[in-house]
Amino acid sequence: MLRISKTLLVAAIALTCSLVAYGNLIDPAGNLDFVRHVLSMDTVEPGSAIRGRAITDPGLQQAAFVLIVAGETCIAGLCWIGAARMLFALRGPAPHFAAAKAWAVVGLTLGFLLFQTGFMGIGGEWFGMWMSKTWNGQEDAFRFVLILLGVLIYVALPEGEA
Repeated sequence: MLRISKTLLVAAIALTCSLVAYGNLIDPAGNLDFVRHVLSMDTVEPGSAIRGRAITDPGLQQAAFVLIVAGETCIAGLCWIGAARMLFALRGPAPHFAAAKAWAVVGLTLGFLLFQTGFMGIGGEWFGMWMSKTWNGQEDAFRFVLILLGVLIYVALPEGEA
């Protein structure tokens, strides 16, 4: 039962990241606007000493958005591969299932890094997203970081023989 549970949770993360990436690909305006405001720091307190970190070049803002969407797409793909490999190894011996989890672990780790380092660390701290009342995505990023971390820990734990 644990193997099925782990496989389903990885597939759920894969689906969520697929939907996020797909939404950003077919309708990039909203989230691209978000990235532009965070990077330009236009809603950070005017007297803040960190405003010199702002990136106002539209090309660089677009590049940052493309990197984010590419990361989301990679996370989705890695988690789908991991879920599929786990599904095919469900009834196999423990070492086979453990090996099948590798793709999922990589995808979940990449997801953690994107949302923790990218959104919370770089966006939140370096670009002062936490100061913005309008363009602050830290709560959403934190929620997803916790979900990813919980699933990563759960999936990485050994579950024994089938």
